[in-house]
Amino acid sequence: MTSYSYDLHIHSCLSPCADDDMTPGNIAGMGSLNGLGIMALTDHNTCGNCPSFFKACRTYGIVPVPGMELTTSEDVHIICLFPELENAMAFDAEIAPRIMPIKNRPEIFGNQLYIDGEDEVCGTQERLLISATDLDIAAAVKKAGEYGGVCYPAHIDRPSNGIIAMLGDIPPEYGFRCVEFNDGANETEYREKYAVVKNTRALVSSDAHRLWQISDGTNRLDIDDEPYSSSLVRRRLLELISK
Repeated sequence: MTSYSYDLHIHSCLSPCADDDMTPGNIAGMGSLNGLGIMALTDHNTCGNCPSFFKACRTYGIVPVPGMELTTSEDVHIICLFPELENAMAFDAEIAPRIMPIKNRPEIFGNQLYIDGEDEVCGTQERLLISATDLDIAAAVKKAGEYGGVCYPAHIDRPSNGIIAMLGDIPPEYGFRCVEFNDGANETEYREKYAVVKNTRALVSSDAHRLWQISDGTNRLDIDDEPYSSSLVRRRLLELISK
C-alpha cells in the first residue's frame, strides 16, 4: 500500500468561475508544491482541458485523474471520475449537447479558456458551462458508468448545488458509495444525521477555483499500486471509492 495525498475536485480556467491563471500547468505545479500525489481535473460539464492536464501532471510526477463536475437537471453537482483520458473525452462528447444552450457572457460569468499542451490559451468555449444538463441524477450516474466512470455527490456540506441542500437528503436508490465534503470537519455531524453518509466513504477535496485553494496534502488515501503505473493507480482509486 502507498499513501497518496489527493485533491479530486479542481477547476481549470475552462470553468467560467475559475481564475484565468488556473491553467493545467499552474495547477499541477501548485499540486507538486503542496505534495499532492493524485489530482483530478473536474471542470463544469466538460473534460476539455484534461489532455493538457495529463501532460502537465507527467511533468511534475503527479497521477492525473480525468473528471468532470456535472450539473444534473435537479441542479445538483456530482463528480464523475474516469480510469483513462479516452473514457473521459468520450463522456465529454456525450455531455456537450446535453448542456442548456445558453451563451457565455465573459464579462458576467468569466472566461472559458481551452489550454494547449504548452500551457497556452488555444481557444474559448462559447456555451455557458455552468448551466444544467438534461440528465437527472440517476441518468447521469448510469451514463457515466457506461464510459467506465464512477460518480459521487460533490460538496454535500455546502448550500450551493449540494445534493442535501437541493433534495434534503441523499436518496439510497442512487447507489452512491462515496460522498465529498468541502470541509472535513463536517463529516461527523453528517454521518450522524444522514443514513447514506453513515455507510459511505468520505472524501475531502478543495473545489479549487484559485491556485491558493488547492489542497495542502492533508487528505490521503491508501492505494495498492503494485506493479506501479499511473493507470493502475487510477483504476485502484476508482475501485476504492465505488465499494
